[in-house]
Amino acid sequence: MTPLGAGRGLAVLLLSVLLCGCEPAGPTADRAAAGHGVARGAGLTADDIPIAHTPPGGYGRSFPPPVLAACAEPLVKGAPDLRGVWKTLRAERGGRPAPAGDRIYDYVERIEQCGDRIEDMGGGTICDARADGTLKHGDHDVSYRDYKTPIHVIASYERGVFVLRPALIPGLALTLPGLKVTRRLDSEGHMIWTRPDMGGLRVTLARIAGPNDAYTRR
Repeated sequence: MTPLGAGRGLAVLLLSVLLCGCEPAGPTADRAAAGHGVARGAGLTADDIPIAHTPPGGYGRSFPPPVLAACAEPLVKGAPDLRGVWKTLRAERGGRPAPAGDRIYDYVERIEQCGDRIEDMGGGTICDARADGTLKHGDHDVSYRDYKTPIHVIASYERGVFVLRPALIPGLALTLPGLKVTRRLDSEGHMIWTRPDMGGLRVTLARIAGPNDAYTRR
């Protein structure tokens, strides 16, 4: 393998381990996410609401209670409105349709937003970050692969696209160019989710519910 090929392989492996909001978790018992309930009060800002984290073992088949429902802060300029519950409509791997039976067709995620803060719950994990491009305010949680391995991810809004970039070294905002996960809206109001790992995954998701609606994966 050439040095360039080895570098790309390492980048894909790092992204696969580090980033949240991945493929659906396997069948698990429902778990309550203690401390993840809606903050009480009126006119709250993103700063007023505690950070949510993935509960031990993941949150199971039911989403935890909404985190940002009580937040009255408007979305920052340039943020795509991704709020809602999203389910896979179409999926491609390496430019080809994912085969029937691929687990990605069962994937559902919920996104909440408030100011520059974004909550993305999917695959049993919770990604809670400020999309300000800093590591300090990024997502510091665990990988969906084992719900134990620490991850550190920089979040940002870039020209209407929600971007996640893994920090390669904990504590340092060091990333690799092109190593990123993106979510954006298309002209039909669907969300397009791309990952360079997972075989070059590109998923089109439809909004099936609001961010504060109860939803249990079936």
